[in-house]
Amino acid sequence: MRQLIQPWRHVFKLDPDRELGDGELDEICRSGTDAILVGGSSGITYDNTTKLLSRLRRYELPCALEVSELEAAVPGFDLYMIPMVLNTPHTDWILGHHRKAIERFGSLIPWELLLTEGYIVLNENSSVARLTGADTGLSRRAAAAYAEIADKLMHLPVVYLEYSGMFGSMEVVREVRESVEHSQLFYGGGITGEAEAEQAAALCDTVVVGNIIYRDVQQALLTVQAVKKTQKTYI
Repeated sequence: MRQLIQPWRHVFKLDPDRELGDGELDEICRSGTDAILVGGSSGITYDNTTKLLSRLRRYELPCALEVSELEAAVPGFDLYMIPMVLNTPHTDWILGHHRKAIERFGSLIPWELLLTEGYIVLNENSSVARLTGADTGLSRRAAAAYAEIADKLMHLPVVYLEYSGMFGSMEVVREVRESVEHSQLFYGGGITGEAEAEQAAALCDTVVVGNIIYRDVQQALLTVQAVKKTQKTYI
């Protein structure tokens, strides 16, 4: 499954709990983005996730589900991305919910389709920070240390810098970038147009664009080529 995500430079993240018209969805799926990631921090249900997946399956585009709600673990996705929030004192978000899922579903889990994400949540005002109790007041070195734990100690395929709702510090991103050797570095948060997309793409392997889709789909579409034309400065 690592091979599936390696080519991903640009990803659109869609929230099943938010409205998106058929025309906008068509533009998003035909934009040249590398994949669709389905997920959100609240309001995610089996029904709204199933409905969104059925709409996405009209397009030849990889579809991954970020499993943040056990009840919404819908079959039929190409990949299931399992977040572990590293910078929280609450172990439920590192191992607890994962244990419960295994106890409940056991042999039904398609292990060959799962990839784990080491999340580092850095916007204190985001829904995910409030939900998980993440320690968002990290120094650059502390954020990089969490990334090294994910990369070198836990050998996670993805390190995900999550600024959900705001554009993050590129100084922090750069220090994290310099600490990650093996994991694929994802960035998400505050991408509202080409400028932010280019800055994040220069330092990260994969740029995830989400909220702007629901405010200005045309600006969202511009981020695709902005990311893909940007050379990685760390190579």
